Amino acid sequence: MVKTHPMWNTFPTIQALLLECLELIIEKTSIDNDDIEKTVINMIDSQGKLLRPAYFFLFSRLGNATKETHNQIIAAAASTEALHLATLIHDDIIDEASMRRGSETVQSKHGKDVAVYTGDLLISVYFDLLADATDSVDIIKLNTQSMKRVLLGEINQMTNAYNTAITYEDYLKSIKGKTAQLFELSCYEGAYFGQCSPDILEKSRSIGQNIGIAFQMLDDILDYTQTPEILSKPVLNDVKQGIYTLPLILGMEADESFLPLLKKGEDLSDSDLTELVSLLHDNDCINRARAIAKTYSDQALATIESLPHHPEKEILHALTKTLLTREC
Repeated sequence: MVKTHPMWNTFPTIQALLLECLELIIEKTSIDNDDIEKTVINMIDSQGKLLRPAYFFLFSRLGNATKETHNQIIAAAASTEALHLATLIHDDIIDEASMRRGSETVQSKHGKDVAVYTGDLLISVYFDLLADATDSVDIIKLNTQSMKRVLLGEINQMTNAYNTAITYEDYLKSIKGKTAQLFELSCYEGAYFGQCSPDILEKSRSIGQNIGIAFQMLDDILDYTQTPEILSKPVLNDVKQGIYTLPLILGMEADESFLPLLKKGEDLSDSDLTELVSLLHDNDCINRARAIAKTYSDQALATIESLPHHPEKEILHALTKTLLTREC
């Protein structure tokens, strides 16, 4: 039986919707290949937080949707999670990552062939679910544009690999695509399918984007402050792969001592990484990065506060505040 992350136990209505969402993805990925089918089920059983469909459902409940649109809402929410899962698999292939959510990654466990095909299957499921949810050309265009922005964010990150001249603007451009775009899409589509007012529709975009930006910034900060055991994934892999995120960008702007270490690229040793983290603390980069992330968190929370009174608004606020102040 499919389960959700324990965080949803206190929100049974949203939890029930998330379970429907997961069951639909499993149904759509049923094919005559045990390895790929089991891989999808295992990913779903790993109990990710399901943040994108959760935000979708929370926004959908701020509107005037009827029971007749329930199946479309489930399908649209499931499409956002299917796309997210596909991007995780493809990211792990590129990064050659061995762990995700405390479990062995698809490419590590089954090889790159199975991983690529599983990711591609989930992308096809994404479009299949979207077709079940709507025949609106505008929404289909919105999804294709969003998918393109996610890809361009990843390409921008790849283009800046090992670039010690990378700027905050370069970094922001990348995370607006690779992470914030799916949060923005989920919030907006939830409001759209939930038949929300134009005001809520407009605010959903900025809320989603600001949540996504702050979420990725915090993720990048935790990479320098937590252990693999706490995060359930490897840490400090980004810097070895030349992916320089917010704390390190702030450090390079403040202190040239980072540059000799970074020139070692993939050959950074454990002692080099320890020195790098020490330099970040010496230059107060972690606290400064947290302050920047907080500006985006505060913007998201302020806009949520401006939404009309509704029980789901309180959940939205609590979820966002917890998510953007987390330590793991």
